[in-house]
Amino acid sequence: MAGQVNTPNKRTGRRRNTGFNSTINVTPLVDVMLVLLIIFMVTAPMLTVGVPVDLPKTQAAQMNDTEEPLVVSVDAKGETYIQEALVPLSSMVDRLKAITNNNPEAKIYVRGDQKIPYGKVMEIMGAIAAAGFHKVSLIAELPASSAR
Repeated sequence: MAGQVNTPNKRTGRRRNTGFNSTINVTPLVDVMLVLLIIFMVTAPMLTVGVPVDLPKTQAAQMNDTEEPLVVSVDAKGETYIQEALVPLSSMVDRLKAITNNNPEAKIYVRGDQKIPYGKVMEIMGAIAAAGFHKVSLIAELPASSAR
């Protein structure tokens, strides 16, 4: 603990006052910091894309990529986002090229709200493919009955 007990001296039989040990116990601090680190590590992947999009449901197999893709989202209003930044369709291709350093092998995922017309999603995918990107994919959700 933080203090010492006064013990009798063997020769004189008197107690000597040694004072208090004023060191800080850092064990609880380390415990709390480790718990916070684990919480942030678990929640960080869930916060990658913040644009609310109601994705269509499908029975397609799940993808297990370790590389972080670039996500283009189209919300219910038809507005286009790169990650979380609102981008007009006219400047979307230039922004994608700048972000990927003109890498045609960059993975780009397109998330489209199920309420928007199919043609809007295809227009965006066509613009991305015309810009020279080869790895463009659509994202959907599993139905509630088969979600794990």
